[in-house]
Amino acid sequence: MNMIKYLFEFVSVLFLMFTANTRARGRGGTDFDVHYVVTWGQDHILKLNQGKEVQLSMDQSSGSGFESKSHYGSGFFQMRIKLPPRDSAGVVTAFYLTSKGNTHDEVDFEFLGNRQGKPTAIQTNVFTNGQGGREQKFVLWFDPTTSFHTYGILWNPYHIVFYVDKVPIRVFKNNKRSGVNYPSKPMQLETSLWNGEAWATNGGKDKINWAYAPFKAQFQGFSDHGCHVNGQSNIANVCGSTKYWWNTRTYSRLSANEQKAMENVRAKYMNYDYCSDRPRYPVPPSECRWNI
Repeated sequence: MNMIKYLFEFVSVLFLMFTANTRARGRGGTDFDVHYVVTWGQDHILKLNQGKEVQLSMDQSSGSGFESKSHYGSGFFQMRIKLPPRDSAGVVTAFYLTSKGNTHDEVDFEFLGNRQGKPTAIQTNVFTNGQGGREQKFVLWFDPTTSFHTYGILWNPYHIVFYVDKVPIRVFKNNKRSGVNYPSKPMQLETSLWNGEAWATNGGKDKINWAYAPFKAQFQGFSDHGCHVNGQSNIANVCGSTKYWWNTRTYSRLSANEQKAMENVRAKYMNYDYCSDRPRYPVPPSECRWNI
């Protein structure tokens, strides 16, 4: 009996350790160096909390950035980010997927700094074959500089969905059958902190106040939920498979609650939509009819 009791207690401890470890990974406990590498501004990057957190900084000499070691063909990419505080006008923090090159595909989150006391804006964009110009901008409904918030990009054969704290704010549907280009090239996940004062705040009128430098942004959550395509061909078939949970039926469309939440955010907080910009696009781009 004592031996059985001992074995039961031992197995219980192992189960609890396994559960705690799984939960830690779910909270973004993966070490940065497992999936990511510094790409520029090496002396402007700090690894904190045993590699579970990374701080990018920017001053007048340089910004900084990092990228995934792998290329992906689909996935659900999330990261917890805390943006630079105080006066950050002209400072851009970016979290995005990109294939690079002149005909690149790209899916962008860009966080546009502002004068102290004014709200931070999010600009989203989608590039296909090197063509962007699909900006939608939102004012955040919280202060993104005081704590970490989760930003996500779902990219699968059905659509691209932008999330803020698990709330969808934008959907770009795959309508290639109707002649609308859709990101399909292998892409890496990248982040950066850089000087965007030429355009980022108030149309470029508000420049960076370097008295507040160095500007710092923190990142957490370096797990890997993407289909790796390094050296593979036939990407659409491989990375469109439902063996990946983000390609299953659950993720093929928004739920009724998600749709309602997205409509609420867009009604209250979206302040620019390229589809409604008639001076810029007298005839709306063809995808606008599908992405309402």
